[in-house]
Amino acid sequence: MTYEHITTATDGPILTITLNRPDKLNAYTALMGSEIEDAFLKADGDDDIRVIIVTGAGRGFCAGADISGGADAFDVSKGAAMFQRARPRASSGGFVEAIYNCRKPSIAAINGAAVGVGITLCLPMDIRIASKNAKIGFIFARRGLVPEAGSAWFLPRLVGLNQALRWCLSGRIFDANEAKEGGLVSEVTEPDQLLSRAREIALEIAENTAPVSVAMTRQMLWQYSAAAHPFELLQMDGPLSVELGAGPDVKEGVAAFLEKRKPKFPGKVSKDIPPGYKQAKR
Repeated sequence: MTYEHITTATDGPILTITLNRPDKLNAYTALMGSEIEDAFLKADGDDDIRVIIVTGAGRGFCAGADISGGADAFDVSKGAAMFQRARPRASSGGFVEAIYNCRKPSIAAINGAAVGVGITLCLPMDIRIASKNAKIGFIFARRGLVPEAGSAWFLPRLVGLNQALRWCLSGRIFDANEAKEGGLVSEVTEPDQLLSRAREIALEIAENTAPVSVAMTRQMLWQYSAAAHPFELLQMDGPLSVELGAGPDVKEGVAAFLEKRKPKFPGKVSKDIPPGYKQAKR
């Protein structure tokens, strides 16, 4: 697929996806959503990619949905394409499902305004960091809408119900420091340090962890962190530990530790995830 509203660049084990409509502060379109979905699906199947960074071109991250069409920007009966599929999707969940199901961890590097869908598209990602210039808002109630992109499920899990209600019911814009205090982002950086810090985090993962372990771990945390009890998880993680414990990745991890060197894990996400592992797919 040739992309029009995003760009992608691979540097070693890191794929960077850049929302690329800087003249419109990277305002979201249905085409952008389809392109994000496609990029994540391709990264999921590429064993050379270990971590995905998502950021925005220019001074904005994503200023929400493109409402340049005026008051009818969301009215499908008037021809609005916001809720329509720009291209055939691989699944009904679009980019949300692609990000959530991706077996590679993702980092949102929020460099500027992230409003509406501009922030909700970050919620299925695993790590969020922000520039001091970032402005964030779950502004749906101020537009007569409801939180979309599954955010009424993701946001309370990330920041707690009280904080989610506070932000969503007011619909106000808040800064990066409040986002950090509320648990939405883990770090706030100087603007010129944001991408280098995102890369540091990505390399820490890529250079020190087993791809198969990371793929399973992120899904286990997402799937079971809010489960009513741990017993289903216990039925899975025990046998997985036994199986992995006899495998080449664990042998390499232990040897690298004892020899005080970087590990070179042989396992491939595309073929070495144990059959007893249940991925948290829809």
